[in-house]
Amino acid sequence: MLAQVSRFIVVGVTALIVHWLVVRLLVPLGLIPLIANVFGFVVAFNVSYFGHRRLTFKAEALNHSRTLPRFATVALASFAVNETLYALLLTFTSLRYDLALFIVLGVVAVLTYLFSRFWAFAV
Repeated sequence: MLAQVSRFIVVGVTALIVHWLVVRLLVPLGLIPLIANVFGFVVAFNVSYFGHRRLTFKAEALNHSRTLPRFATVALASFAVNETLYALLLTFTSLRYDLALFIVLGVVAVLTYLFSRFWAFAV
């Protein structure tokens, strides 16, 4: 279990960095942070899905037709929480957009792990 959590952290941090960097690149180009966050999610989703499938949960023997829709459901639900928390932080705090996003991504990672472990990639 500890090894799996460690792998989840590595994959999750990698996806978090990708997500965060996409937002950091798009906001200075004129996109508002909440819209840039959508693009960050889409790019990081691929890093997250394939990383968790291969490394974290070692679920390569499971069919994509089963794991992809389940993980997409988990990811989309997590993103709904992400976008809601992000909007709240941007609206009601004076945090910079990038710091607020970093906080939100960390909080949502815990939810993603639990639902991925016990449902999306469950054997």
